Amino acid sequence: MALRIPKAELPAGLRENLIKQLGSVPEPNEVLWNNPALAEANQEFSAKVATWDAVDASLKTFAHMTVAAQVGCSWCLDINYFAALNQSLDLAKASQVPRWREAEVFTPLEREVMEYAEAMTNTPTTVTDELSASLLGRLGPAALVELTVYIGFANLAARCNTAHGITSQGYSDACEIPLAARPETADEVSAP
Repeated sequence: MALRIPKAELPAGLRENLIKQLGSVPEPNEVLWNNPALAEANQEFSAKVATWDAVDASLKTFAHMTVAAQVGCSWCLDINYFAALNQSLDLAKASQVPRWREAEVFTPLEREVMEYAEAMTNTPTTVTDELSASLLGRLGPAALVELTVYIGFANLAARCNTAHGITSQGYSDACEIPLAARPETADEVSAP
């Protein structure tokens, strides 16, 4: 897939900072910079999202990767797996997120969070009262609100990236454990 919107030239300082942090400039930044005010607002909100701490980082990373796998955002899977490495999260688990239903490495809470991420990503959403109540009991109100908004943000990022034609940039190549592929569903197999 090719980018559907051309890359814009980033300010030199921002470009240098991104290269210092990640080794290369993320394509979403270059595409969004076609609208600098929007790009800056997105960066500010992304930075704020990264400071939230009511929910464990691994749960949020697994939730974002679940959204990315469901939506088909290879860029989000790539960067979140790389983030898992840099956050010293369990890479054996992170590598299995795309096939979390079949993988036996996840705790019941991790499975519930990934189920919640999928339910929020479905159109229309399929979050049940039971699932929400269970997570509320396990996490508490502040953490469930944070998780919900975080998953909404993950959907925003994944859907914008796929619509813009942005795909993996190879950030996860630094991870020793390969990222598992999402299993095909009957709907995906029969799609033209």
